[in-house]
Amino acid sequence: MKVALAFTLTILISLAISSCDEDIPIERKIQTVLNEEIDAFNIHGVSASVIVPDRKIWDAVGGLSHDTVSIKPEMLFAIGSVTKNFVAALALKLAEENILSMEDPLSKWLPDFPYIDNKITIRQLLNHTSGLYMFWDNQKIWDDLKKDRSKIWSPEEVLNYIKEPYFPPGKGWRYSNTNYLLMAMIIKKATASNLSENFRKYFWQPLGISNAFLSLEDEIPQNKLAHVYGDNFNFDDLNKDVTFLPRNSHESITYGSSGVFITAHDLAFWCHALFEEEVLQESSIKEMLNFIEFSPTANMRAYGLGVQLYTRRFSSGEDAIGHGGGNIGTTTYMVYLPEHHVSIVVMINAFPNQGADAITKSLIRIVLREMNVIGLIPYFEFFPTGFIIICAFISLITLIIFRRRIWMRLN
Repeated sequence: MKVALAFTLTILISLAISSCDEDIPIERKIQTVLNEEIDAFNIHGVSASVIVPDRKIWDAVGGLSHDTVSIKPEMLFAIGSVTKNFVAALALKLAEENILSMEDPLSKWLPDFPYIDNKITIRQLLNHTSGLYMFWDNQKIWDDLKKDRSKIWSPEEVLNYIKEPYFPPGKGWRYSNTNYLLMAMIIKKATASNLSENFRKYFWQPLGISNAFLSLEDEIPQNKLAHVYGDNFNFDDLNKDVTFLPRNSHESITYGSSGVFITAHDLAFWCHALFEEEVLQESSIKEMLNFIEFSPTANMRAYGLGVQLYTRRFSSGEDAIGHGGGNIGTTTYMVYLPEHHVSIVVMINAFPNQGADAITKSLIRIVLREMNVIGLIPYFEFFPTGFIIICAFISLITLIIFRRRIWMRLN
């Protein structure tokens, strides 16, 4: 009975809160979330962008880049593993042009390497079912990187650090940057051009994206970089400004799996264009969204070709796809809600930090409420549906009994 009463009270309070929020413009709600989470998670700054079905876009920023310089919408952030989404989309684009195929084995494009089965397919690289060892699980590569952080490593050098595979190709799922390093090598071989040139040719120029760059291959405007905080590899001092510390070694070992610098606005624009089928053919998008499911890890419950399927807890019970990423001093989320045609990007200049996770979940709730998709759901997203239905039923019976008792006393 106490549970039912508490549930009923929560409903009433939630309704009251929802009604009070109705008159607040969404711009203010977004800005409030950014400001509150900056304080809650000790974040220096954040840049976010939201796109809704009518293509209206809201850009919001909060906090500082450095000193007294505020974060600005035009500032660039390193998006880490969100880069994989661009690489997978490029592979699918090249498949549309019959330059390569998702079923091509490594042996068609690359020489043999130790511990790498040359029968692994491009598809298995992109969806992480190759079983290949994650090279940075080998502590020796980190020890060697620290000896010279300005060194640019070749892919072949990085592959010297891989060990026995986790499982045979196609017999499991495990996230591994080795997959996307090999994919980048294949793309360079197949196109006789590097990743950044292909990104510009197939994506950035056709879409009018002007604030996107790939480290090591593009000249990144230093005056447009958001300053970032953390420690270059050790994470001992998370308030250290590491913006201009040598990072060539890190950027080169993660070639293909990381390296894109972009604004929140342009990343949200990319996200919306991609999943609204303006970049790839419908058949390619279906391939991209053919998910391999597994026990949830962090906020991910399945993986397609360069795209994550988020847990429903992360996205207020709705289906959500996209990718998350972390780099030296930055954390990024790119999220698309397919049923509602909404894109959300959040970037913070801190890593590691849970602030980007919290901000993204809050923005998802705000946008869904604005679209009248959800009202009370976020308050109960940790409870199974059956429990909520039972409690609602008990609450109804309790209210009826309570009302009957009051009527009997009055009469």
